[in-house]
Amino acid sequence: MSRIAVVYWSGTGNTEAMASAVADGIEAAGGEAVRFTAAEFDADRMDEFDAVAFGCPSMGSEELEDSEFLPMFESAEGKLNGKKIALFGSYGWGDGEWMRNWNDRCVEDGAVMACDFVICNDAPDDEAVEACKTLGAALV
Repeated sequence: MSRIAVVYWSGTGNTEAMASAVADGIEAAGGEAVRFTAAEFDADRMDEFDAVAFGCPSMGSEELEDSEFLPMFESAEGKLNGKKIALFGSYGWGDGEWMRNWNDRCVEDGAVMACDFVICNDAPDDEAVEACKTLGAALV
């Protein structure tokens, strides 16, 4: 059974709802989902999991949240080479530039992208929830 970390930061609950759907998709596909907030996860935990789903909303001028999520992600970045990962997050403005930049950064770090990232504007609608479940299943 694949053991997969779902690591996220959420300010409004939108990305947290997406994380729940990702975990549901992992479990429906026969994997074990272990959820963490960004404050609960660091690089030392990366080796405990077969794959990791990272979730962070767009902040500021389309950037990753910089007080909790970004420091955690930067600590884990050195362990991305060869690691199966997927990315998700919500936004309230812009066009997804933060996610495209983050995806490119992960690819440059050598991560194995399990699928395309998932983004949604504000709270996830039914289509976004299904996309998150599919993302979770792709990590199994």
